[in-house]
Amino acid sequence: MAFDRKTLVIPDKTLFDEALIMTKGDVVIGDRSLVRFSVHTDGRIFVGEHAIIDGNLNSPQDVRVDIFSSIGGNVQSGGNVYLGEKTKIKGALSLRGDLDVGDSVEIEKGFEAKGWINIRNPVPMVIYIFVYLLQLLKMGRSEEIERILEELEQNDGDTIPISESFLFLPNNSIISISNSKVEGNLQVGKECKLLGNYDVQGNISIEEKSEIFGTLKATGNIYVGKKVKIHGNITSLGIVNITEQADIVGNISAEEISLSKTASIQGTFHAKKGVSFVDSLKEQATEKVKRFENDVDVADEVKELLE
Repeated sequence: MAFDRKTLVIPDKTLFDEALIMTKGDVVIGDRSLVRFSVHTDGRIFVGEHAIIDGNLNSPQDVRVDIFSSIGGNVQSGGNVYLGEKTKIKGALSLRGDLDVGDSVEIEKGFEAKGWINIRNPVPMVIYIFVYLLQLLKMGRSEEIERILEELEQNDGDTIPISESFLFLPNNSIISISNSKVEGNLQVGKECKLLGNYDVQGNISIEEKSEIFGTLKATGNIYVGKKVKIHGNITSLGIVNITEQADIVGNISAEEISLSKTASIQGTFHAKKGVSFVDSLKEQATEKVKRFENDVDVADEVKELLE
């Protein structure tokens, strides 16, 4: 799966409480981000440069923390731990694998490692690549140089590959109960529970059966999926689409509001271009007619028989 590096991605069944984020899959926290929660996952944890995590990090796999980042609590890892230069852990560090640390790393309450411990003074990556390419050039291996440069160009695009389930926090983001900010979109999966007020410089999408305790504010459009519950106000400079059986306890303000007849709204509407009511059953019937005209239903039935 590919994703936009400016989108906050929260995977299915992620749960927030007052001090902890519990999720599944890899967790990637971008550079210069602030997270006022602890993080617990069954995947790996990657923390970028100059990031601040107020709580603990807990993973049964590897944990990587880049340079100048700060962890306010304990770090527990069932795999290897990599700590960049000037990283600070205000709690204790416990790991079952190898520990690899850069210069001037601080671990205030000590550490326990089952594997090897390596303290390094890393060569900056740009210098390393330059020296490596220079040696290949001296050896006359131009084909190898071209291959490396092509791979570097491919990894410099707008999207990068990632595992199927992941939590991704873009650079310069803030996640807290009082005020969360994202310089991009917000994508919330199914059956999630989120705490906090979200100010998003883009679109917001919330999948079915998720629950939000806080306000939502977006410069783009907001999509509220089936059976979603939101305890707070919704503000959008674009279109707010409230689908069937959604429950909103708060006011809605937008350029335009599209509302399912089966949704429940305990608040007021304010839409410059008006409010339109959508009949989900009528939409499904219209879609089925279109599929029949295009013989899509027949193709699906044959596919099911083959499976």
